Amino acid sequence: MPPPAPPSPAPAARPLSAWSLPGHTLRILGSCLLSLVLWFAAGQAVRSALMWAATEVAHGDHRQVRFGVVMFLFTLIVLTKLVVTVGMLHSVRGSLREIRARRAGDEADESLFGALDRSTLVFATIYIAWSFYAEDARELIALDAMKRIDQDFAGSFAGIKGEGGDLLIGLEVWLSAVVAVIAYLLKMLFAWWHTNGKGKASGILTAFFELAFAFYGINAIFELVSARSEWLDGRVATATVKGWLEHADKTIPGWKAFWETVADVWPFIVDALVEPLTWLTVAALVYGAFAQDTRAVVRGTRLDTVADRMDRTHALTRTTVTRSTTGFQERWIPPANAFRLVTRGGAALFGMFCLCYVVIHVGTEYADRAARALVGNDSPFFWLVFGSPLDFVRELLAGMLTVCLLAATFDIAATRSREAGRALGA
Repeated sequence: MPPPAPPSPAPAARPLSAWSLPGHTLRILGSCLLSLVLWFAAGQAVRSALMWAATEVAHGDHRQVRFGVVMFLFTLIVLTKLVVTVGMLHSVRGSLREIRARRAGDEADESLFGALDRSTLVFATIYIAWSFYAEDARELIALDAMKRIDQDFAGSFAGIKGEGGDLLIGLEVWLSAVVAVIAYLLKMLFAWWHTNGKGKASGILTAFFELAFAFYGINAIFELVSARSEWLDGRVATATVKGWLEHADKTIPGWKAFWETVADVWPFIVDALVEPLTWLTVAALVYGAFAQDTRAVVRGTRLDTVADRMDRTHALTRTTVTRSTTGFQERWIPPANAFRLVTRGGAALFGMFCLCYVVIHVGTEYADRAARALVGNDSPFFWLVFGSPLDFVRELLAGMLTVCLLAATFDIAATRSREAGRALGA
């Protein structure tokens, strides 16, 4: 008998291109739908419980102690969002070609806890640098004001100042500063442990105290900034600069109109370009693409020579430059890292990624409006009751699609980089 024919080779996977990004996003969503829903639902349950607890704790005797506990709970609320986002990104990794290629190459598959420990610190830094926590704060304050609307309304007739909405700004400055200093010292301790590979949860704890330092210090920082602004307003140099700007408004044609246009357009640039790149940085960190490093951004460019010269300067000069540019680095290095990553897949991938990101968020908002208009109801308080479930569905769809879009974009860029024989983090 003739020997059996060898099995036919499996058909090669279709190459990924920028134009396949929407389809690849939906494929990832279809294969990981259950895990994404469970992660999001669990996160929303924990988040809602923490918010409700914060509004309950905020009012009563010993207000300063209560404000301190509220700020602690708010820190947990933000940390929960970070953990859920990392968990959702990690749950879809099995559907990515890049991850399957790594597994086929006998590369170790990182656990969820390892991804959390490595990425939450940078995630927290990004979250603070771009003030993404403002939406969480607004939601908490709105919930507190809604729960106390009857007491505050009745108290207004008796001349009693309402307590609703002050739970994040009521902590006294000296107490805020003391707790912020303690949080900073603990952050530095756990950061040192994390850098030296000590402690399994050192990265997560560092992220927690990074958030705590930022949030507890809000009141103290606000007072210091206000005092500095008042002091600067009385300086001759400040008055001179203001005079120059007023003179420029009057003498340079289009000067005022130009800056007004920039102020109007800038929020859209951040929402459509910077924000998606920032979230893509988080996805790349979860999947192990690159580190949070300035040299990783400038490597291979003309600025790499400048960085080499800076490394040869005096230690005091390097320290001064590093500290003076910390805020710039925390804001712009992550998007720059993500931009280098996504351009590995070509300019079309960058454009398609940003377009899909905007379509997801704008589309879900319009879908929410359409659903409310379609259902419609003249009954009092109808949407006060049924608005929350609709908001949950909208946020669920937007969250799942965004996570799958980030994963698909990373997968296409990483796969094309691998096919070109280039290391992703290079």
